Amino acid sequence: MTVRKWKYEDILAISKIEEECFPKEPWSFKMLASSFETETFHGLLAEDGGEIAGYGGITVASDSADIDNIAVTERYRNSGVGTALLNALCVAAEEGGAKKVFLEVRVSNSAAMLMYLKNGFKGAYSRSRYYSDGEDCLVMVKEL
Repeated sequence: MTVRKWKYEDILAISKIEEECFPKEPWSFKMLASSFETETFHGLLAEDGGEIAGYGGITVASDSADIDNIAVTERYRNSGVGTALLNALCVAAEEGGAKKVFLEVRVSNSAAMLMYLKNGFKGAYSRSRYYSDGEDCLVMVKEL
């Protein structure tokens, strides 16, 4: 498995994984494509034999960064792909000058929360009824 930067031609495959992983509120093709217009955004993907196993994106601004998304296809879950992407995104944040990395996670997504906790993130605060379906989110942070 390798982790590399997104290319524009990856966006269609990424948007399909986005719909698979986040059926309630997927980023649209247009939203994913517009990431190329933002200098502060870094998109990475994990590839296994030419197949995209997962992807992630982070926005780095000044001394903090926000993980916008991490998604791993069902076939590659629990295989270390999410952790590899998370670590690569944190490296990109640090290289961009960030001292802290923030992320938001659905309170029902215990698998993701566990991965974040195992990789040095801590719960900071919650946002009530944050998602369009009324679910709360937990904001987590990691000091770099």
